[in-house]
Amino acid sequence: MNASPHSATGAAGRVPPADSAPLPPPRFAFGAATWKEILFLLLNLPMGIIGFVYVVTTLSLGAGLTVTVVGLPLLAFGLVGCRLVGSAERALARSLLGVRVETPRPLRPSTFGFMQWLWVALKDPVAWRSALYLFIRLPWGIFTFSVTLTSLFVAWPVLPFLARGLSSVDRALVRGLLQPSDELERRIAELESDRGVVVDTAAADLRRIERDLHDGAQARLVALAMDLGLAREKLLEDPEAAAKMVDEAHGEVKIALQELRDLARGIHPAILTDRGLDAALSSVATRCTVPVEVTVDLPARPAEAIEGIAYFTVSELLQNVSKHSRASRAWVEVWRSADRLMIQVRDDGRGGADVSAGSGLAGLTERLDSVDGLFVVDSPAGGPTLVTAELPWRDRAPAAGGARQNAR
Repeated sequence: MNASPHSATGAAGRVPPADSAPLPPPRFAFGAATWKEILFLLLNLPMGIIGFVYVVTTLSLGAGLTVTVVGLPLLAFGLVGCRLVGSAERALARSLLGVRVETPRPLRPSTFGFMQWLWVALKDPVAWRSALYLFIRLPWGIFTFSVTLTSLFVAWPVLPFLARGLSSVDRALVRGLLQPSDELERRIAELESDRGVVVDTAAADLRRIERDLHDGAQARLVALAMDLGLAREKLLEDPEAAAKMVDEAHGEVKIALQELRDLARGIHPAILTDRGLDAALSSVATRCTVPVEVTVDLPARPAEAIEGIAYFTVSELLQNVSKHSRASRAWVEVWRSADRLMIQVRDDGRGGADVSAGSGLAGLTERLDSVDGLFVVDSPAGGPTLVTAELPWRDRAPAAGGARQNAR
C-alpha cells in the first residue's frame, strides 16, 4: 500500500520526488562597487607597507641629518615625494571607492630660488598630512587585509556589509588627510580651474569675432572693392551703368557698416561704455520680441568687467525669452545688495529652461562662476521662469581726470 503524503512527511512537510534536483544554495549578490571596495581593502597592506617604508626612511634620514647641509634638502625632497604618493592615493580612492576630493594646488614659491623652494616644501601642510596618511595606513592596512581575506572564506554572506563599513573608514581618512589644507586652498584650486574656463571662453570669443569678420564684413568689402573697380572702368564708356554700379556699392557699404556695428555691439556696446547699464539694458529690451520692463537701481557704476558680464548675461537671457519662452511679458531688475550685484530676469512664458541641457545657460553659468558669481534658474514646466544672477561688486576705477563715473 502506498503511504499517503501526510504519513510519509509528518510535520516536516512534503518529500520531494526522487528524481528532483536538490535546491541550489542561496546566492549573495556582489555588485561592482562591493568588489572595488574589497580590492581596495586588500591593497591596503601592500600599499601601506610601501608608504610606511618610504615615510620612515626619508623623513627620519632627513631629520637625522639636519645638522648637515644635506639634511633639510633631503627632508624637503622626501616631503615632495609624500605629496606625489598622496596624489596616487587620491587617484586610487577615486577609482575604487568613488571618493572625489579637490586636488591641492601645486607648490609655487613667490620668488625663484632654491632657498625659497626649500622653505615652501618644508612647511607644506599637504605633504605633512600625506606623510601622516602613509604612516597610519600600515597598521590599518594590516587589520583590513586580515579581516577581508579571512571573510572571503569564513564570513562570505556578511562580506558586503563588512567591506562597506571598513571602506567607509578609508573614505574618511582620504577626505581628512589628502584633501586641500583648508577652505582657502580649496577656493584657490576652484579659482584656478575657473581661470581655465575664462581663457577658453575668451579664445572662443576671439574665434567667433574672426569668423564673423571673415565671413561677413570682410567678404562684403572685398566684393565692394571689385564692384567699384568695375564701375571706374565703365565710367567713361557707359556712365549710366557705372552710376548704377556705384549706387549698388553704396547699398553694400550701408550693409557692411551695419554688420560692423552689430559686431562691435557684440564685443562691447558703445552705449554701455558711455551711459552705463540702465541705458544699455533698455536698448537691449527694445530688441526683444515681447515687452520688457527694465529697472536698474544702482548707486554707482560697477567695475568695467562686472558691468560687461552683467550686460551680456541679461542680453543672452532676453534672447532666450525671444526665441524659446513664448512669453507675453518679461521683467529685468538690477540692484546692489551689500557687496553683490544682483540681476533677476523673469517672464510669463512656458518655462522648462534647463541649465544641464548644454544650452547657452550652461555657458552663462561658467562665465559667472569664473568671477565668483552665482547663476540660478527656476523654470518649472508651464512657467513662469525666474533667473537670478549674482556678481561680486567691485567699484569702478576712477576716470583719467580723477572723477568717478556715476550711473545715469
